[in-house]
Amino acid sequence: MIIGVPKEVKNHEYRVGLTPANVKRLKDCGHTILVQEGAGEQVGFSNSDYEAAGAQIVPTAAKVFQSELVIKVKEPQDSEFALMHEGQTLFCYLHLAPDPVQTRQLIERKVIAIAYETITDSHGRLPLLVPMSEIAGRIAIQVGAVALQLNNGGKGVLLGGVPGVAPAHVVVLGGGVVGTEAARMAMGLGAQVTIIDRDLNRLRQLDALFGPRLVTLYSTPTAIAESLAKADLAIGAVLIPGKKAPRLVSKEMVANMSAGSVIVDVAIDQGGCFETAVPTTHANPTYVIDGVVHYCVTNMPGACAATSTRALTNATMEYTLELANKGIKTALLENAYLRQGVNLYQGNVTYQPVAQDLGYEYCPLEACLN
Repeated sequence: MIIGVPKEVKNHEYRVGLTPANVKRLKDCGHTILVQEGAGEQVGFSNSDYEAAGAQIVPTAAKVFQSELVIKVKEPQDSEFALMHEGQTLFCYLHLAPDPVQTRQLIERKVIAIAYETITDSHGRLPLLVPMSEIAGRIAIQVGAVALQLNNGGKGVLLGGVPGVAPAHVVVLGGGVVGTEAARMAMGLGAQVTIIDRDLNRLRQLDALFGPRLVTLYSTPTAIAESLAKADLAIGAVLIPGKKAPRLVSKEMVANMSAGSVIVDVAIDQGGCFETAVPTTHANPTYVIDGVVHYCVTNMPGACAATSTRALTNATMEYTLELANKGIKTALLENAYLRQGVNLYQGNVTYQPVAQDLGYEYCPLEACLN
């Protein structure tokens, strides 16, 4: 199979879909790998590293997108849509539910779009989302701590405080992977942390994991509003796989937060869980509404691209090998968990939450494959 790895073009996105080690594994299986010139330079992988692993370095994205299987990190950008062709398979993060323009473009081009974020495993987890969620949860505390500085528009509170001065109060909405890692990072820096979730079993697990250092609250609008009113830093970490994130925090709740407080909405990839959240970039990451600093960057793990690339490709490689070695259709027929990743199949919407959120007719993937 011919496999293409383009250079990412999203704002300040330096991750790359395959490492040289990944390329070697695919090459040893007999596949041809086209890597766009400079695709891995920012994370320490030179063109010569890829060539030594067996890749062909090509000068343009147009050449890469002639491949049967394209391995990316982030969803395609406007400049990439015209490069795609019918029957091509795109394997990357997609986040289609809050993005009708991208969805329409991919439907019109009749590509097979397999989303990292909806592939499942035998335990019902999202194995290709987990590593980036771990990183995003930890980054959320780093960027939140910096945004709290007075020179960055925050209230001038040090996250961990000092002897004689109380630490900051961090409120985390969602007790999944992002929320857990955010709480771990915030407590490690000495902050007071509250996690809010509606899953009582998960709250019990978190209580057992962290003990009395962590406050756990059952999620209600009242609990959220009261907690945010006292928060210095609020983290949005709510996920419904494949669907738009629920808007748990209203404009009124944000307006009731103290001036100089900070919101980091990690759920912004799926539309955000704060009503005041709009996507931002690493080039211009924050804005202020009602005195509250908002950080809503849609590719947060890209800030730590060297770590993120390695963590992501550790998780994606076995699926990439399966798609390449078996062929797309056979791999999908044989692997029910991989089938969960197929959001679009040659013009059909095959992932029900995307169809529901964007108003498309849902077509079960099995009907497309048979």
